[in-house]
Amino acid sequence: MGQMMPPLPALVPQTAPFSPAQRAWLDGFFAGMLAAEASPAASAIVPAAPAQEEDFPWHDPTLSLDERLQLAAGRPFERTLMAAMGQLDCGQCGYLCKTYAEAIAGGAERDLTRCVPGGKPTAKKLKVLLAEKPVVALVQAKTPPVQAPAAKAEGTPAGYDRDRPVLARLLRSEPLNAASAEKQTQNVVLSFAGAGVEYAPGDSLGVWASNYGEEVELLLSILRAKGSERVTLAAGEELSVREALLRRCNLREAGEDLYRLLSQHAKDDIEATRLAGLAAEDPESGEAGVHDVFDVLVKFRSARPPVAQFVASLPPLQPRLYSIASSQRCHPGEVHLSVAVVSYELHRRGYLGVASNFFAERLRLGRRVPVYVQRAHGFGLPVDPAVPIIMVGPGTGVAPFRAFLQERAASGAPGKNWLFFGNQHRDTDFLYRGEIEGYLKRGVLARLDTAFSRDQAGKIYVQHRMRENAAELWRWLSAGAHFYVCGDAKKMAADVDAALAGIVAGQGGMDASTAKRYLAELAKSGRYQRDVY
Repeated sequence: MGQMMPPLPALVPQTAPFSPAQRAWLDGFFAGMLAAEASPAASAIVPAAPAQEEDFPWHDPTLSLDERLQLAAGRPFERTLMAAMGQLDCGQCGYLCKTYAEAIAGGAERDLTRCVPGGKPTAKKLKVLLAEKPVVALVQAKTPPVQAPAAKAEGTPAGYDRDRPVLARLLRSEPLNAASAEKQTQNVVLSFAGAGVEYAPGDSLGVWASNYGEEVELLLSILRAKGSERVTLAAGEELSVREALLRRCNLREAGEDLYRLLSQHAKDDIEATRLAGLAAEDPESGEAGVHDVFDVLVKFRSARPPVAQFVASLPPLQPRLYSIASSQRCHPGEVHLSVAVVSYELHRRGYLGVASNFFAERLRLGRRVPVYVQRAHGFGLPVDPAVPIIMVGPGTGVAPFRAFLQERAASGAPGKNWLFFGNQHRDTDFLYRGEIEGYLKRGVLARLDTAFSRDQAGKIYVQHRMRENAAELWRWLSAGAHFYVCGDAKKMAADVDAALAGIVAGQGGMDASTAKRYLAELAKSGRYQRDVY
């Protein structure tokens, strides 16, 4: 992936009624179709028709759940399940979207809550789909059965699988924003020196953060439990209730199992009816004031189940993935993360993100946390270091591109680098400003375009800067540049994709459908890569 190709011969006559950009694109298209004829044996041997490559048009995180399911209509059952996933192939579930769906369809995986990007909507839709069509053996499918993560982990070295993490020690947690900023972002530096774990630019780090100890003690108090009671989790692990709530249970999502359990133990008939409605997802039951597990117990005060059953009703805590923001060439034995600290108020109560605040407030210097490297799937630097790259990474989306720049600077890669970065304010929210501007001065960055949305009357985002530099961006793409996007999937990535399609159409003299096909081919060849969430 990423190697520069020799110039293609001109196949479209100069007199044909096309612009130079259109002619170049058509030359490449026809050259690919005719490449087989260049083989001396092509005229003597008629090859068997290759198997048609299966396409997954729904495998796009910018599409809505309904749009993805419509695109999967009529496909095999496991592909419909795949369309319900978050489409990020992030690996947090221990699979890819395709293999997770196949494992569920084949009965190897029964946990429907593993898709963190898809969240509740994905879990609910998977349940509905399975209820409509029972699980069938994958011998009826085109693909072999998929191993469950526990089976896969046995042959995987420690540090590369969610079920076989290694312990990393916190070295530093430094603010990346000014003290007056509306946001809080930390550069978290962990050490796993001696663990023998390696990563490449583009990889992510899975972090097994723990819940708030104070919150766990509140739950135990409400349930009048000691915390020392023993409980056996679904995976067969036996531990204390306190330890289970602290490290194994998701306390941020109140689900069907919890509502059903509480409805069975509620002494108040009205509360029992309401809880039963929530378990059945009756829209008239409403969830006003209910945001997490603690909220449910406070809201329904007559429902107090046995603590072991309470723990068993909670979904498992999932790892949090962070794009790695460093190169091991520059930081051997270390891994850097760009962590946006999550805190918000809802229903007159403050809420804090589990993993982000774990790093920002609760994990002390020198203490250890279980982590693992999640290898990137189709997101990494070109194989050829001379290939130019264009990176679009607003906010913490800049994380992998800091790793890209560190890697290219340390290796002396000759390829040109162009970064689009955006945030709210230049003075307070320019993450890694000194380092990035240093790369610009040294020539590691050939171009830097920034968009600080709140520094003027009209909001300006990275896609606006792209359009302003449309002609130059098209020149880079025509020269073989790889195009990367990292950050928010639903809004930013969709806006960047639309801007890129418009630039390709306008600068390349294409209509909208041709531009869309151009981007699809760019992605298929590995030149358009996205790490979005």
